[in-house]
Amino acid sequence: MSTADAPPPLSTEESAHIAALAAHGETPRSACIEALKYIQSRHGWVNDDRLAAAAPLLGMSAAELDSVATFYNLIFREPVGRHVIFLCDSVSCWIMGRERVCAKLRERLGISQGETTADGAYTLLPIVCLGHCDHAPAMLIGETLYGDVDAAQFNGLFPPGARGP
Repeated sequence: MSTADAPPPLSTEESAHIAALAAHGETPRSACIEALKYIQSRHGWVNDDRLAAAAPLLGMSAAELDSVATFYNLIFREPVGRHVIFLCDSVSCWIMGRERVCAKLRERLGISQGETTADGAYTLLPIVCLGHCDHAPAMLIGETLYGDVDAAQFNGLFPPGARGP
């Protein structure tokens, strides 16, 4: 297939949705994070072509939108697994056993931080702070926040020997 035959980076529906987001804000660019989150919800991550297609709809250059996407740590600029595990990297979590939890996760899933399981099910990433310090160590899987995390919880979250569901 030639590049002329390739589908556009954003569907007509996706472009219309982003334009509608841009129209609701004080300025079009004020919708940039919501637009990036929308693209990611549809495709799992935000690639260069989709970012470049969304930027003019938001009144931004691709470089400006990329600077937002790379700053905001919940926007993925590379492919990730179906389930992203964010393990809190704050001082509170370190003190309360974050490294022990991380070692157990790496052992259970067979991956290191920043990696994705071979089946594409899980990606393990550090995150600066989840704001759950009173229940450290903490982790976030999808939109579910877990506190007081220990390896015993993994049995309910990840099947034994899990390399994905």
